[in-house]
Amino acid sequence: MKEPKDYIIFPLDLPTYDQAMSYVERLTDHVGLFKVGLELFISQGPGIIKSIQDTGTAGIFLDLKLHDIPATVKRAFLAASRHGPEFVTVHCDEGGEILRTVAKNNPGNTKILAITVLTSLDQKKLKQLGYAKKFVQDLSALVLLKARMAREAGCHGIVCSGLEVGTIKRELGPDLIAVTPGIRPAWSLVDQDDQKRVVTPADAIKNGADYVVIGRPIRDAKDPADAARRVAKEIEEAI
Repeated sequence: MKEPKDYIIFPLDLPTYDQAMSYVERLTDHVGLFKVGLELFISQGPGIIKSIQDTGTAGIFLDLKLHDIPATVKRAFLAASRHGPEFVTVHCDEGGEILRTVAKNNPGNTKILAITVLTSLDQKKLKQLGYAKKFVQDLSALVLLKARMAREAGCHGIVCSGLEVGTIKRELGPDLIAVTPGIRPAWSLVDQDDQKRVVTPADAIKNGADYVVIGRPIRDAKDPADAARRVAKEIEEAI
């Protein structure tokens, strides 16, 4: 049984080892996973993963958003999985072949998460990118299309907005893991947020999210550990 804190993924969107490990040391007992993204992974290399693993029991969400030809992504995923992360992300944009290639060549315990639609995208941006009118008018239909593609390809889960997670769970079942970024506790909502489609932790969990990614509200708090505990309390009330 997951504890409320286990639903929380904290993104280490920081450029240096010392900055990242400062948050790891403060939060390892208060979150389920640490997200290592492109900035930290490129600046510090795979060694940062071992440092996080050696510090506590929180797992690793390696958010590399792999996107290339299938053979290249397969090899990159295999290389990433050797470091023992819980999850590695792969983009859906190349279609089902790339996802199937990774799924069929995954020898370990690392789970494949497919990126559906980035939470920074909205209808205006999708129109500018040339998406079909039906998807611009109904963004959730595009997310569902990609989530179905991911499930059929053998991925363990998907990354999607909390606004779409309920539909995905209803349409595709509860077993497809759903990770939801763009999460903001009610006490932290601000104008001019670069995440266009945000929901609260409680709403995301009620809609079926298995994990919620929460960054700035915890990172920028005077006491990050206390902020994480407040988020866990919101989650506890929702489960």
